[in-house]
Amino acid sequence: MMRLPLAFTPKLVTVLREGYGPARLRADLVAGLTVAIVALPLSMALAIASGASPDRGLVTAIIAGFLISALGGSRVQVGGPTGAFVVVIAGVIARHGYDGLLAATLMAGVILIVAGYAGVGRLMRYVPMPVVTGFTAGIAVIIASGEVGDFLGLHAGRVPAEFIGKWAAYAGAVGTISPATVGVGLGTLALILGLRRINPRLPGYLIAIVAAGLGVALLHLPVETVGQRFPAMPTGLPLPHVPHLGLGIVRDVLPSAFTIAFLAGIEALLSAVVADGMTGFRHRSGQELVGQGVANMASALFGGLPATGAIARTATNIRAGAQTPVAGMAHAGFLLVILLVAGKLVAYVPMPALAAILLIVAWGMSEIERFRALLRMDAGERALLLLTFALTVFVDLTVAIGVGVTLASLLFMARMSEATGVLEDDDSVEDPDQRAALPPGVEVFRIAGPMFFGAASEMVEALGRIGGNPRAVILRLDRVPYIDSSGVHVLETVVRRARERGARVILCDMPRPVWATLARTRPRFAGAERVASLAAALRRVA
Repeated sequence: MMRLPLAFTPKLVTVLREGYGPARLRADLVAGLTVAIVALPLSMALAIASGASPDRGLVTAIIAGFLISALGGSRVQVGGPTGAFVVVIAGVIARHGYDGLLAATLMAGVILIVAGYAGVGRLMRYVPMPVVTGFTAGIAVIIASGEVGDFLGLHAGRVPAEFIGKWAAYAGAVGTISPATVGVGLGTLALILGLRRINPRLPGYLIAIVAAGLGVALLHLPVETVGQRFPAMPTGLPLPHVPHLGLGIVRDVLPSAFTIAFLAGIEALLSAVVADGMTGFRHRSGQELVGQGVANMASALFGGLPATGAIARTATNIRAGAQTPVAGMAHAGFLLVILLVAGKLVAYVPMPALAAILLIVAWGMSEIERFRALLRMDAGERALLLLTFALTVFVDLTVAIGVGVTLASLLFMARMSEATGVLEDDDSVEDPDQRAALPPGVEVFRIAGPMFFGAASEMVEALGRIGGNPRAVILRLDRVPYIDSSGVHVLETVVRRARERGARVILCDMPRPVWATLARTRPRFAGAERVASLAAALRRVA
């Protein structure tokens, strides 16, 4: 029987090969139940914040949560709907309807699978922290803004999706604030925070919404509940259905599909790294993306939302004693039982209680301490952070990510070009005896730093300062870790100009990767000589 490559073997397969006994199963079931209790109110709240019904969040946690654990590359990753998707989902639903979201989620799953097998997981780690912090803080602000209406009980009519328009609508409806709704929201908030202080292990979210629901029902408070807003909410799993994927809808939602895939990949791998730090194991980034892709495709087929690894639920899973991916699969199973057996009780959950939960989620996402720390960095880092944050809040998450990553790349290239230079004259030869023994008419240059397109113009300018008419030019490349096509063009230009002056060009001290690149374009370097060291080059021109 053919075995999968280790890099693309689900961790579930690995732990089953190690041996899986009753002790592990017992620990995984306890952890799975603990996480299910945490995930139940969160999944509903995130679905409502995204513009969907609460059952969609539960379906996502069940279907995608099960597959992320079963097929992923982490031992203890727990997946489901997360706050990172709220803005994207709400935007797609507003523009293209729920069918458009299902199409985008299905396409995002395909993108994640391709990215996993292409090794893109290794590249995700290079997204700079100011960009990640900027858009997560921006998403936190948008989530919190979206819950103000439910928390205060405002009757603002149809609230615009745009940040400024949303707050303008709230301001216009400030006279409709409901004291009972505010009281339930504040009480839920206080109870969650109090339980965290007393005993963080208690399922604060679940206790709070149960208490809020009982309070509203027993006191007959005029507070909107989930059942009143979603009277036809189903209490079971829907049958799988392939969403419509016409050429027009594919073209329209493709940018959103890439954004969903990007966010899913980033958050899943960040969560897996956190899990590695807590457990001592190592995840498989490629298989993690593949598992995320399959899970998102399946979620779309069952009418669910986009899903990814959830850092808070994964950490809860570990602290509850999870041993293997079976814990995450059990969490999905327990959620399914709750949906089938007690799904009708969800209708009694007050809307301000869910809003309070999401305000706490938003505060956790904001990473305020990291945001403040990045504000103390240099001007380039601050500009990157603030621009990504502002674009997320006021424009669009897709634009924010694109601009942020592009600006970060340009900033990095500018810094690398400053670090790349040409050492001339005495600086290029460290040995005093060799420096003194330089033959007349011989110029030695040492290039330090990567020779890439960002530094090409500076290198051409520096090498163009070769004075007089030397009979030989020696270029030392021992400090060049990398060369791209622009760097190759720079060397080609130097060789051509030197030979036009009648000078020999000798390349020495060349690292193997640099020579491998140059060797592929060897005809363009006709006339340039290559030797192993500076000493060998000096012997040739003596």
